[in-house]
Amino acid sequence: MLEMTREEFEELVAEALDRVPPELMRLMDNVAVFVEDEPDPAAAKESGEEFDPDLLGLYEGTPLTDRGEWYAGVLPDRITIYRGPTLRMCETREEVVAETEITVVHEIAHHFGIDDERLHELGYG
Repeated sequence: MLEMTREEFEELVAEALDRVPPELMRLMDNVAVFVEDEPDPAAAKESGEEFDPDLLGLYEGTPLTDRGEWYAGVLPDRITIYRGPTLRMCETREEVVAETEITVVHEIAHHFGIDDERLHELGYG
């Protein structure tokens, strides 16, 4: 497995966020981005999802396309990028950089209401 500190990985996630077009970032509403070492089996169970130890990222919240008049005073949506699975699947730092960028864009797309099927069609699967 490729070695990279949590701080180094967090910096890659920050750099990937910096590369998202500013006009898109301005449209993001009530969302926070986190880095965790590994996916949480308890969170998967809580959300009714099957646990995937190789999960690279996760979007939790209400996509912008599903928000209505009722959407006020809620906790921020959460995007989590997982360090461990990313490092296990990549062999070089360059691969980690590329995969982190793809994962960040993938999870941001969920915030905008784009589903996995469409993301796969666009090459962000």
